[in-house]
Amino acid sequence: MDQACPECGAPLTDERTCQEYFHQLLFWENEYPEYGEVHHLLVLCYHLQHPSLYSPEGLAEAQRLLTAFVAKGATTEDIRWRNRDRVSSDKRTWKIKATAVSYGLYPQPIHWPRTAVDVVNGGADHYCANVRQWAQSIHEILRASGGIDDG
Repeated sequence: MDQACPECGAPLTDERTCQEYFHQLLFWENEYPEYGEVHHLLVLCYHLQHPSLYSPEGLAEAQRLLTAFVAKGATTEDIRWRNRDRVSSDKRTWKIKATAVSYGLYPQPIHWPRTAVDVVNGGADHYCANVRQWAQSIHEILRASGGIDDG
């Protein structure tokens, strides 16, 4: 029986969950260490499409990070340096992860044209390019919906 993920809408036709697709992508990164160059985008993409994994503040931070990476060309080193004090767990006053009573949510449901399922279906040989395209598509959709400001 065909199903869809309740958060990202990905078609789940082979009885695998979105989390299992995410784990497949992490496995590829482990198997091919050079694929780690897009790990930051993988994690952001998956979590942005499953916003209940984030706190509301974590979701807002993830959207800022995606903009920095996709629209402004920031590197992971840039982000670590710029955000080291603000997001350090010993200084941060907000939670990144969701709790049972405080979790991320978009104002309206979002239709995502690309999901982790699509990246897996694209195959390991095209992993890095597909993750970058996934990140770009998420950024474009969030910008169009008013959730991201590139300014």
